[in-house]
Amino acid sequence: MKIPGPVSKRLALYHRCVGTLLSEGRGITSSQELGERLSLKPSQIRKDLSYFGEFGKRGTGYDLKGLRLSLENVLRINKTWNVCIVGAGNIGTALANHREFFKEGYNIVAFFDRNPSKAGRKIGERGILVYPMSELEEKVKLLGIEIGVIAVPASEARNVAEILVKAGIKGILNFAPTKIKLEEVEIEDVDIAISFKALTFKMGAREIERQRSIGKENC
Repeated sequence: MKIPGPVSKRLALYHRCVGTLLSEGRGITSSQELGERLSLKPSQIRKDLSYFGEFGKRGTGYDLKGLRLSLENVLRINKTWNVCIVGAGNIGTALANHREFFKEGYNIVAFFDRNPSKAGRKIGERGILVYPMSELEEKVKLLGIEIGVIAVPASEARNVAEILVKAGIKGILNFAPTKIKLEEVEIEDVDIAISFKALTFKMGAREIERQRSIGKENC
C-alpha cells in the first residue's frame, strides 16, 4: 500500500504532540484532542494512523506511551541514525548546535567541506570534526553514516547529492534552495525561503479578508 507523502510529516507532528502530552503527566488522549492541538481534523488523524494498524480503542482513546512507541517504530526513530553534513558554513553550524537532533536520535558525526582550510576544524558544542570532501566515501563507511545533510549553495547541491549516493548514503536532507531528485535515494527538501513566501501569502490573504470585512461593515 502506497502511503501519501504528507502523512510522514503529520506523523512527526503527532509524535511531538504525544511527547508534550506525556511531559504534562497525561496518560490518554484522543484524535479530537490531537486535532485541536495540531489544527487538524480528528478524521484525518485517524486515517493517517490507520495506515499502520490499530492504535487506539473506540471510546477509550489512545494510550500515550503505547502511541509514542508505535510512532517511533513507524518513523524508525527507535534507533540512532549517524548523520554527516556537507557544508561547514552557517547553516551547517546551526544544525550541529540544534540539540533536538541529538535528542531524537540523529547523531551528527562528521562535517565535510571542499574548502581545504576548514579541514581539521571542530564545529559546534560537540566539536564535530570537518573532513575534506576527498575523505567522504571512506568516512561514511568507517563511521556508519546513513543520512547526509546538504548545506551548500544550489549550484553545488546536485553534485554533492551524487557523491553522497555513491558513498552509500541512504537518505538526504537538502537545505540548498533547489529541488533534487535521484532514483537511488530518498531526499527531503527543506526550503526556508519557500516557507517565508507561504507565510507572507497567508498574511496578505488575511489582510485582504480583513479589508473586505471592514468594507461590508461600512456599506
